[in-house]
Amino acid sequence: MLRRSRALSGSWRMWKMRLVFWAGAGAIGVVSVGFAWLADRAQGLFHTITHATQWTFLLPLLLTPAGFALCALLAGKVFPASQGSGIPQAIAARHIDDPAGRSRLLSMRIAIGKVLLTAIGLLCGGSIGREGPTVQVGASIMLFCARIGGMARADGLILAGSAAGIAAAFNTPLAGIVFAIEEMSKTYHSRVNSLVLIAVIVSGLAALGLVGSYTYFGTANPTVSGLRDWMLVGLCGIGGGAFGALFSAGALTLMRRIRRWTQLSAMPLRRAVLLAAVCGLGVALIGILTGGATYGTGYEQARGAVEGEALPLLFFAQKLAASFLTMISGIPGGIFAPSLSVGAGLGSTAASLTGSSIALGAILGMAGYFAGVVQAPMTAFVIIMEMTASHDSAIAIMTAAMLGYATSRLLSREPLYHGLSRPFLAEAIRASRAAERSTN
Repeated sequence: MLRRSRALSGSWRMWKMRLVFWAGAGAIGVVSVGFAWLADRAQGLFHTITHATQWTFLLPLLLTPAGFALCALLAGKVFPASQGSGIPQAIAARHIDDPAGRSRLLSMRIAIGKVLLTAIGLLCGGSIGREGPTVQVGASIMLFCARIGGMARADGLILAGSAAGIAAAFNTPLAGIVFAIEEMSKTYHSRVNSLVLIAVIVSGLAALGLVGSYTYFGTANPTVSGLRDWMLVGLCGIGGGAFGALFSAGALTLMRRIRRWTQLSAMPLRRAVLLAAVCGLGVALIGILTGGATYGTGYEQARGAVEGEALPLLFFAQKLAASFLTMISGIPGGIFAPSLSVGAGLGSTAASLTGSSIALGAILGMAGYFAGVVQAPMTAFVIIMEMTASHDSAIAIMTAAMLGYATSRLLSREPLYHGLSRPFLAEAIRASRAAERSTN
């Protein structure tokens, strides 16, 4: 009788953990859809405000610096560890064994702040996306569910939550799985990756139940034929990798210096807020000079290029500059969508110069530049192919992604997200050691 009671108790604990895990994955899908809705409304409201009258296009000169400063202030005082993309925080949390240390990077409070501050950033014209933040939000939700369900293997659950976030944000389940293995984990463990697979399926089903099936950039399936198109593959791959390395290496170097500059001050938060305001002014000036093309995620421009509409020849450089300033400002917000926009612009320019298909150039440019920025070629290839349904161009997309990755590795040895994760990891370790000393 006692043995049967123990068996039933163990069975109930197992089912409780499974139910809580499934509920967490479903919640990630629902939150991702809500986050997308909020981000779209925020960006739409910014467009409405800046196009209301003949002179409101100048409003970003005040609105953008003020909004950036507010985001930096709230991120520093109310929602610490919500700065930037959110992917570095999730990577760092996987390497922390102390539950309190993980909670400094992933918590429901941080998740709420991430959603709100990313929306504020889009409301004031920041060149950011919601997809990277969805990774931190997903990991936070899954870690919260782990505590409720009494689940172990926090590193695997963080990985599963991150993958579910990417899959639900883009409606790209394969990309979510590949991203988790290639970028977040760098290793393959069958037990952990079964968690990733289940989380991606459940979160994807939840998102599909709310918004239905869709392709992120619509259906575009250009084919590669002839020497001219293969020259375009090389241009987009090598050029995308070079510009991607320039972006990531420049961001890592400058952000290290900014961190030292703020820490040397008696009032580091004041310096962080001032820097954010200055960067916001730069973003506003670029936006005004480009007629508003560089504000926000860049989704409309990228989708237009994928559908065959040529972008201005210098759009990719202008969007890259706006994204760079937004990133070093430290406000919450991701670089996924802006990077795809930069890549689409680069590919559009290359296609215009070579006389090739604009749609093909945009797709190849996204693959090459994105692989160059994050140095994750498999993720770049899979995510671009899923977002555009470009199955006939699979070999060309794969080649552009590998060329982008190889070029970026030659120019910049440190992957962007892992480089950005180190300060969060170091700070968490210092805080844990300080807590140990205070209790001894």
